[in-house]
Amino acid sequence: MTLHLSEQDRAFLDGKHGRAGRFAMSILVRMAEAQGATAMLDITGAHIDSTVYQGEATLEFAEHLAELGGQVTVPSSVNVSGVDPEGWREWAVPEDWAMKAYRQMQAYQSMGCTPTWTCAPYQTAMRPRFGQQIAWGESNAIAFANSVIGARTERYPDLMDICAAITGRVPALGLHLDENRRGELLMRLVDVPIEIQRDDTFCTVLGFLMGQIAQERIPVIEGVEILPTEDDLKMMGAGGASAGAVALFHIVGVTPEASTTATAFGGREPEETFDIDLATLQRARRELTTNDRDTVDMVALGSPHFSLAEFERLAPLLKGRRKHDNVEFLVTTSRMMRALAEQAGLLEPLREFGARITVDTCILTTPMLPESITQIMTNSAKYAYYSPGLLNARVAFGGIADCVETAVNGKVSRDERVWGAGA
Repeated sequence: MTLHLSEQDRAFLDGKHGRAGRFAMSILVRMAEAQGATAMLDITGAHIDSTVYQGEATLEFAEHLAELGGQVTVPSSVNVSGVDPEGWREWAVPEDWAMKAYRQMQAYQSMGCTPTWTCAPYQTAMRPRFGQQIAWGESNAIAFANSVIGARTERYPDLMDICAAITGRVPALGLHLDENRRGELLMRLVDVPIEIQRDDTFCTVLGFLMGQIAQERIPVIEGVEILPTEDDLKMMGAGGASAGAVALFHIVGVTPEASTTATAFGGREPEETFDIDLATLQRARRELTTNDRDTVDMVALGSPHFSLAEFERLAPLLKGRRKHDNVEFLVTTSRMMRALAEQAGLLEPLREFGARITVDTCILTTPMLPESITQIMTNSAKYAYYSPGLLNARVAFGGIADCVETAVNGKVSRDERVWGAGA
């Protein structure tokens, strides 16, 4: 297949839009050719995952683009950084790491990126619209944009995302195109009690299971009887993108491209059908817990980043209470959500409880946790999936209320009345 370039594409390659534009377009063309694309298309927004400092290479790439005069040509939000620029000294972050991570942040800001510093850009004013062509990095953000909003993005890897933002162009393939957005497999909920579906961990567990089953395919979920909140869908997408590589999912009657099962599949039959009963969900929920002790060193919330609605839910659970002295209680969020929560009076209960808030980063992307933290409690499938490998920490999984009780008691405390003992 031959890649056909527009006059605009060739102008970038010829250096008519500067050295950074030529460099960025040359990378995009090589990627397009490798993927078998025959054309490029315009995007109207980007979310840059390359901002996460991962060593000298990512810093050198960012500063090289900036030195070449790189400037984004479409509105571009940025993912979490490798450091909380305000609070890193309160944790175990080495100074050399912090300084390099901060340099990388500055490089992206100098190229015109908006300093959102969040893995949940859909919570910002830069949220895309249905049908909008975008280039987003960060796995949960990709899943949310495609599935919940109905915007269109491929799985953009680090470094390619900033090239797309500079040129405003991407290969015309994958989930950008109608024919590649149809469902491939069917997951049918069978006799799952409504009280389970109303539980605040249901969508998280279902998302984790969805990732295990679907991997890179597009699942269609049938039988959801509740209307999930945006935070439910956020947690679902994060679970699916962690346990698998789900970039797009459809929930019949909920997500915008799945008004019916037939619509979600584009008139085709599913490749496979999986019946999901209560026992299957209970098994998946058990797998999210790897901590075989009843003690915890930290309760960690905010992966993906905590929203204002989650602060509104958490604050009343903490009023008049205090965490156990042996347990850290950490919430990670964006600087914007923290400001909104502060304005709404939602942070004072956290401070009185003894909680700590970190912005602009994530415990999975910065060496902030001391080695003494080896047992974590969380409501996040993403934290539960990655913490054993990335943090060398075992995890207990539960809902937000369970996390609060655990922090107060100093040991794992879960209300099993809904899910059943041993689930």
